[in-house]
Amino acid sequence: MPDTTQGKKRARSPSRSPSRSPPRIRKRPGQASRISAADREAARQKQLQREKELEERAQREAASRGVHDVVKQHYNMVPERGRDWRVTESKIKGLRSFNNWVKSSTIQKFTGEERGIKVLDIGCGKGGDLQKWQSSRKLDLYVGCDPADVSITQARERYETMKKRTRRGQYLFHAEFYTKDCFGEWLGDIPIIKEVGIDGTVGPGNAVSQRWGGGGFDIVSMMFCMHYAFESEGKARGMLRNVAGALKKGGRFLGTIPNSDFLSEKVVEHHKSAGTAMGDAADNKAADEDDDRPTFASDDEDDWDPEESLDKPKKEPESEKPDAKKEYEDGEVKDEGFGWGNSIYRVKFPGKTPPDGVFRPPFGWKYFYFLEEAVEEVPEYVVPWEAFRALAEDYNLELQYRKSFKEVWEEQQNDPILGPLSERMGVRERGTGRMLVSQDELDAADFYHTFCFYKV
Repeated sequence: MPDTTQGKKRARSPSRSPSRSPPRIRKRPGQASRISAADREAARQKQLQREKELEERAQREAASRGVHDVVKQHYNMVPERGRDWRVTESKIKGLRSFNNWVKSSTIQKFTGEERGIKVLDIGCGKGGDLQKWQSSRKLDLYVGCDPADVSITQARERYETMKKRTRRGQYLFHAEFYTKDCFGEWLGDIPIIKEVGIDGTVGPGNAVSQRWGGGGFDIVSMMFCMHYAFESEGKARGMLRNVAGALKKGGRFLGTIPNSDFLSEKVVEHHKSAGTAMGDAADNKAADEDDDRPTFASDDEDDWDPEESLDKPKKEPESEKPDAKKEYEDGEVKDEGFGWGNSIYRVKFPGKTPPDGVFRPPFGWKYFYFLEEAVEEVPEYVVPWEAFRALAEDYNLELQYRKSFKEVWEEQQNDPILGPLSERMGVRERGTGRMLVSQDELDAADFYHTFCFYKV
């Protein structure tokens, strides 16, 4: 039968259901202007309230991350500006030079005449000390660890650049880099550290470890970062377990940290100027007996960074303010904290401080530190020196050396090696010996001291 529909247009069947979308209502021109001023203000206030709520939520989230994440984020965000900028445009190029000269002095002093040295650099940052270790010409292995993953990436890149610049026949040590929280995590699960050797039994009460144990590293270095460990006793002990566990017998623990003596002087000066009553000795002794914890009275002449490795402060629970420290019954100050500084650095204690300048218990004494171009007011913690020294002894670490940066300069500026190095690094002018470090920069450097412990 022939197809009678061929060549004919099929008729479209009508829709059986009405449109689900109502017809669009067209606005008449100028209709928006009919919104009242009160409605516009209400909408604006609603938007402001929403923005405030979002900001408060962000602050709560930042507080919940804790100091570790705050510091990690800060150093991840610090830009790598390059050597040319640091030696020409930086506002703190004199301080950078001075701090790095002190670090070089410490490294030179304690590497000795050994060869084939193995170094674990905790808080290595962007690899600012790599060239210092290369200049010693004594390393076989360098392992760098830091919690900031961006810094670790930049440290690897810096090492690869060093390899490319190394001439044929010139030796460069082997280096590996790892993103790691060296205070809250055990370093023994890093393959190269496990291979070299790390002792997991170090610490108080382990006689076998004290007599026979030990790691395989000759030096553990911790420059400008150990103060973050003193947020709590657990972190401080975790840090020392990693340090002592990695060191072989006779190994050295080198570091630079804020000087608690300097901080104590500032605290005492503040309370004296505020007219704070000190309380009598009996009250202080009674306070001591209430707590069984200790209560004891960058880079080189070619390429460097300042205080490397390691945001906003962690909000403390009301029950722990100020960080569960002893209340000073007679000598307690009721102020909201205090601070000091100059054109390039600032320090601020946000809460109560001990009128006698003795930080006890020795953990959790928070302050905020700012350094022009380098540190954006991140939280740090006081490292009470005598408490730290006593704690280190629990891990078979015996103090050999401790000097303020100022003392290091006074003692080593005319050294036959370190003296000329200070000129090459831009600490002082060649020929004339004129200091190229401003007084404000020298005052900022007074904040620090350097140390060395031996593993016994």
